[in-house]
Amino acid sequence: MTTTSFPRLSTPAGPIPLQAPFWNRQRHSSMPSHRYRDVYSRVEVPQTERDWPANRLTAAPLWVPVDLRDGNQALAEPMDPARKRRFFELMVTMGYKEIEVGYPSASQTDYDFVRLIAEGGIAPDDVTVVVFTPARRDLIERTVASIQGIANPVVIHMYTATAPTWRSMVLGREPEDLKQLILAGGRDVWELAGDMPNVRFEFSPEVFNLTEPDYVIEICDAMTALWHATPERPVILNLPATVEVATPNVYADQIEYMHKNLARRDAVILSVHPHNDRGTGIACAELAVLAGAQRVEGCIFGNGERTGNVDIATLALNLHAQGVDPMIDFSDIDEIRRTVEHCNRIEVHARHPYVGDLVHTAFSGTHQDAIKKGFAEHRTRAAAEGREESEIEWRVPYLPIDPADIGRDYDAVIRVNSQSGKGGIAYVLETAFGIELPRRLQIDFARHVQQHTDTTGTEATAADLWKVFEEAYLRADVDAGIAITSHDTAETDRDSRTRITLRIDGREHTSAHRGCGPVEALAAALEAQSIRIDVVGLHQTSVGSGADSEALTLLEHRTADGGAWSAGRDRSVLSATLSAVIAAANRIRADQTA
Repeated sequence: MTTTSFPRLSTPAGPIPLQAPFWNRQRHSSMPSHRYRDVYSRVEVPQTERDWPANRLTAAPLWVPVDLRDGNQALAEPMDPARKRRFFELMVTMGYKEIEVGYPSASQTDYDFVRLIAEGGIAPDDVTVVVFTPARRDLIERTVASIQGIANPVVIHMYTATAPTWRSMVLGREPEDLKQLILAGGRDVWELAGDMPNVRFEFSPEVFNLTEPDYVIEICDAMTALWHATPERPVILNLPATVEVATPNVYADQIEYMHKNLARRDAVILSVHPHNDRGTGIACAELAVLAGAQRVEGCIFGNGERTGNVDIATLALNLHAQGVDPMIDFSDIDEIRRTVEHCNRIEVHARHPYVGDLVHTAFSGTHQDAIKKGFAEHRTRAAAEGREESEIEWRVPYLPIDPADIGRDYDAVIRVNSQSGKGGIAYVLETAFGIELPRRLQIDFARHVQQHTDTTGTEATAADLWKVFEEAYLRADVDAGIAITSHDTAETDRDSRTRITLRIDGREHTSAHRGCGPVEALAAALEAQSIRIDVVGLHQTSVGSGADSEALTLLEHRTADGGAWSAGRDRSVLSATLSAVIAAANRIRADQTA
């Protein structure tokens, strides 16, 4: 079935599978899924006794950002030298200690940037510089030339695709022939850089996850032997999920098989480089670390070919949220994002984990109420323990981490639209203006806000909420025509007398009242004019804080239709209260004459 609204879509109309339960009415679609093979029919997946499901993430792996090479290759407009340098300086400041800085044989810009590191002293002594090269002698020579004079530790990263489709279709090599090509490249690397004491080596069998596992082991063991891997000069074996093709548990099985069967394991740093084609790159990396990986290559916020490299910022903050130090500083995540967006010229999505504009924001009423109560409990618990709020255990509902940990304030945690509830609305007013609404007023005000958001169809800002509040409770109805023009109270040892002057419909009415305060006197004066206010309660709060704050009186009173609210605002608490009474009177009179 097709429709005029979506003419290129065809509603699934095939038979319901015979084994489907009665409650699942999904039908076979016309999608050509038969064209694709599952991973188990494309590569041997090791079936071994698994240890990784019982393991836990207890420490950060070595993070290696590849934004300047792999990420840069994926940009429509590759970084110029200024943007590259800015990105590099960000990584250093955040605490990354091993950074892949470029592909010096691929472009003059990359070569020049490596030379800048060699000659400009921009890399701290404890930062390892990684350069990337194919297994081809002329390109290896260019790569080694680029690192001459670098005093930092250096890793030369050589790669070759090894999967069957790539061997036959792209490289035109048989397995043994390809192995010899890789070893020839390895010998060139060793010949040109093996005697450089600050240089170590890395090999990536590209498309590892679609390569026969024992073939990968054969090549990797040959490379660690060729490069004389020792615990003092370990070789990095990087195992990329170059194109993600399976569920994350399959990648974990593949990594654990390598972890358990590689030769010279104590002289190998086992590294992973997941991509995100299936949207599970994060899970692949986390399970790979459980399976024995010690090093993770990826990009900050996940830029890369197709759907991107694994996001090492999300990975690190996932550890933080589990109580594990990520060993990288994200305390100003918005500055990090601005820099990454500037360098990549790609915006970070509003829902991107941790960094997106909306990831700490709740619009739903139930979420907002839970968050509001969570914050209140957090403040109360900190006070009870005599500790700073930033020091005690975090357990606010719906917020996996304290936004303050990454430099976010609480202003945007709760935002209001048509889905919001009374708790969230009250939270925004309190956060923006310091106004604390009693619960019954929260319920009443939420109705006014709901009407506003349903009418506009847009989000209500704090300023919008204040305007709605003013219209609903503070603005005396001019047409009702009641105002207080003066009041004064005389006190004696035995008595008090309050004089009230009201203007109603342009005429003034003055009355004197003994033995009561100004508020009671005003109520009596109004009742004498047939305007009776049955006050249920008065609630005092304020608008703003400090010397600029104003008193805000919230008055609850009974009407024929039930309870109602009015408010008054003034520098003086008394004047604010009298204004609230007048606002209530105007509303009552308007209802009477409606």
